[in-house]
Amino acid sequence: MEMPDKAEKSGKMLNDQNQLREDSEYVRLVISNEPRLDEGVALQPRAETKYRSYIWWIKAISWCFIVILVLLIFVKWGVPFLFEKVLLPILQWEATAFGRPVLAIVLVASLALFPVFLIPSGPSMWLAGMIFGYGLGFVIIMVGTTIGMTLPYLVGLLFHDRIHQWLKRWPQEAAMIRLAGEGSWFHQFRVVAIFRISPFPYTIFNYVVVVTTMRFWPYLCGSIAGMVPESFIYIYSGRLIRTFADVKYNNHHLTTVEIIYNVISFIVAITTLVAFTIYAKRTLNDLKRAETDGEASASDHRNLEMEKLPM
Repeated sequence: MEMPDKAEKSGKMLNDQNQLREDSEYVRLVISNEPRLDEGVALQPRAETKYRSYIWWIKAISWCFIVILVLLIFVKWGVPFLFEKVLLPILQWEATAFGRPVLAIVLVASLALFPVFLIPSGPSMWLAGMIFGYGLGFVIIMVGTTIGMTLPYLVGLLFHDRIHQWLKRWPQEAAMIRLAGEGSWFHQFRVVAIFRISPFPYTIFNYVVVVTTMRFWPYLCGSIAGMVPESFIYIYSGRLIRTFADVKYNNHHLTTVEIIYNVISFIVAITTLVAFTIYAKRTLNDLKRAETDGEASASDHRNLEMEKLPM
C-alpha cells in the first residue's frame, strides 16, 4: 500500500511543478509584455507627430519654391505685359475720361457690384491705390467692399433653399462654412474675419453663408475687419506698380532711399500676406478638428445612453 501512495504523491508533485512552470510561462509571456505594448502605444503618437511635421516642412518648402518661381515668371513676362497693355491705357483713360470725383464713384460702384456677379474686385482696388493713395484709396475700397459684401448676403437670402441644395454636393466645404454660424457673436465675428483673410473665395462665401445661423451684424463687422489687411496690401501693390511704370516710361529715377524703402516694404507685404494666410488656415483647421471631436464625443454619449436603456 505504501508504494501506490508514494507514486501518487510523486505524481502530484510533478503536476504541481508543471502547473507552476505553466503559470510562470504565462506571466513571462503575457504580463511582462504589457509594458512593452504600452510603450509601443506611447511611441505611436510621437511617430505620427514627427511624420506630420516632416510633411508640413516639405509642403512649406515646396510652396515657397512655387511662389518664387511664379514671381520670377511674372517679373520676367507678366510685368511688361501689364505695363504696356493694361496699366498705361488705364492711366491714360483715367487722365482724360473722368475727373477724380467721378472716378471715385466708378470705383465704389465696381467694388459694390463685382462681387454680386462673382467678378474679382482686385483690379479696382489696385486702381484705387494707384490713383488715390493710402488715405482716400482706403476709404473708397472699404465703402465699396462693404456694399459689395452686403448685397450678396441679401440676395442669398432670397435663394436660401437653392443654395442649401447646391452645397450638398460639397460636404467638406459645407462643414467649413457651417463653422461660421455657430457660437456666440464674437465667435461668428472671428470666423468670418478669418475666412476673409484665408484663401477661401469670399465672393462665394458672401452667398453661401446665408444657409448657416449667421447673424447679419457679426457677418458685416467680421467682413470689414478681415478686409482691412487685404485693402492695404492692394493699395501698396498698386502704388508699387505705378512707381515701376513711372520709372520705366516716364524717365523717373529712384533714389537709394526709395529703392531701400520699396524693397523693405515689398518684403514686409509678402511676409504679412503669408503669415495671415497660414494663420487663417491653421485656425480653420483647428475649428474643424474641434467640431469633429465634438461630434464624435456627442455620438459616444448617445451610444452610452442607448446602452443604459433597459432591454
